[in-house]
Amino acid sequence: MSLPRFHRPPRRPHAWLWALLLSQLLVAALWWRFGWRLGLPVMIASHLPLWWGVLWPQSRLYGPVLTRLPVEDRRVWLTIDDGPSADTRAILDLLDAHGARATFFLVGDRARARPDDAREIVRRGHGIGNHSAGHPQAWFWALGPRTMAGEIERGQEALRAITGVKPHWFRAVVGMANPFVSAPLKRLGLARVAWSARGYDGVGASPERVVRRIAAQLSPGAIVLLHEGGAATRSVETIALLLDRMRAEGYRTVLPEQL
Repeated sequence: MSLPRFHRPPRRPHAWLWALLLSQLLVAALWWRFGWRLGLPVMIASHLPLWWGVLWPQSRLYGPVLTRLPVEDRRVWLTIDDGPSADTRAILDLLDAHGARATFFLVGDRARARPDDAREIVRRGHGIGNHSAGHPQAWFWALGPRTMAGEIERGQEALRAITGVKPHWFRAVVGMANPFVSAPLKRLGLARVAWSARGYDGVGASPERVVRRIAAQLSPGAIVLLHEGGAATRSVETIALLLDRMRAEGYRTVLPEQL
């Protein structure tokens, strides 16, 4: 399939650096002219947008990020993070039973541990995306340029080698992308994906509560964030309930490559 027009890898991955340098030159000038009483609060204020760019998954400060699909009918993009896992086959069976398609954002090291599951996702007609090599959940947002590039590049190579498919989509771990994400995405032709509907299924919420939260956010073109595996994630039950709820409300799934 050809890539849709809204597949947008970063074009200027270092543009943020010029904005940072100019803002800090302004801070230095104000500090020199008026002293710390003005310089310090201006310096703190100048850093707030940079932190917003890291901590807000939908922020476009450091590069393009897709948050919904450009459709007007009741079609949504199901995305499932953190696999493959012991739940992958059961999730695939559920999707098949509902005639649904999803994109699985896979972790490279977990795909190496469960290569047959990763290949089965592709064989059954679903998409795969890059979700890093090792899923460093606590520190992904703070990785330096070399480590960040290694996480993305090793994840990409693992998935390509195992499945024979080159991913075109990337999701940051926990959704947080610092300034060093954009350069490897540009080199690899990856577009970053966030979401517009989530139910916090990875933090121990009941499947019923997760589905209620997601259903309240469903709309044409919504990108739905789900997870698989993990002690707190009852992914099979949750996805079964969500697919039933979507069918009842007239929603269908679509992959972006189909648009």
